[in-house]
Amino acid sequence: MIDPKLKVLQMVAEHGTVTAAAEALHYTPSAVSYRLRQLSEELGVDLLAPSGRGITLTAAARVVLRHAENLYAEAERTYAELAAATDEPTGLFTLCGFSTAATHLLPPAAADLRDRFSQVTLRVIEAEPVRCFDLLHSGDADLALVTNTAGTPPTSDERFDQQPLLDDPLDLVVPEGHRLTGLNRVTLADAADEPWIVGSTGTTYHHLVLNACMTAGFTPNIAHHADEWDTGTALVAHGFGIILVPKLARLQDWPVVRLPLSGESAPVRRILAATRKGKRDHPLVAAALESISSSSTLRPAGEDGV
Repeated sequence: MIDPKLKVLQMVAEHGTVTAAAEALHYTPSAVSYRLRQLSEELGVDLLAPSGRGITLTAAARVVLRHAENLYAEAERTYAELAAATDEPTGLFTLCGFSTAATHLLPPAAADLRDRFSQVTLRVIEAEPVRCFDLLHSGDADLALVTNTAGTPPTSDERFDQQPLLDDPLDLVVPEGHRLTGLNRVTLADAADEPWIVGSTGTTYHHLVLNACMTAGFTPNIAHHADEWDTGTALVAHGFGIILVPKLARLQDWPVVRLPLSGESAPVRRILAATRKGKRDHPLVAAALESISSSSTLRPAGEDGV
């Protein structure tokens, strides 16, 4: 419906190099370069200019990209209307999401869609939020469950539709018999003097814990690093510190206690539903979001003033 060479230009603009764009599109770099030359010849303008050892987009390329975003959004709206006008959707529908969402939210939703739409082939991909947006933009995914990170596009990015879906509160996990288990109400500040177990420096989880603690008025004493919930929980069980885990995460049967946190600084991980601009009203997207919302034990985003 739209010249696919425009998508190639979009991916070069997003990733900055022909090689990176080729990897995202599953093309060879020579194939990307060839398509860009074709598009440049068809439009009668230069789209790329040399810049040191790399390339830069020309002013003409930016004009093309601005209109391409509008074209793709209108195309997605058209596809959504066509799908809604048919008796039953067909084809491939791909959902992607970060680890805990891909484990606990997407499989039930995919199973529900499989039962309701027998002519649709379902695919689930586990990916970090930044990769999820790459999958959406390249057309390799239709719906993504993500959280905001330093590397994800802002909600104002015109290429995507990002809407708050669910709020995932974080629980404090402490060893059995810990002093905090005797309190009727636990705030994050109550754990200010504890040794903390957090994710590796630079990870989304690392930033999440540090920001939550600083919002509560303290800097955590980081004693250990663990990127997996099971690893962190094992360290807690053996008395090496405490951790924050999302409500969505399931923990192994260790001698630990999960404590819901109270107070204005109680941390919450907000889960967003992301699609390409114009696709949100597609019947399969709407059905998937309805399934996720109705089956999840998490509260809808924004509930209780969060």
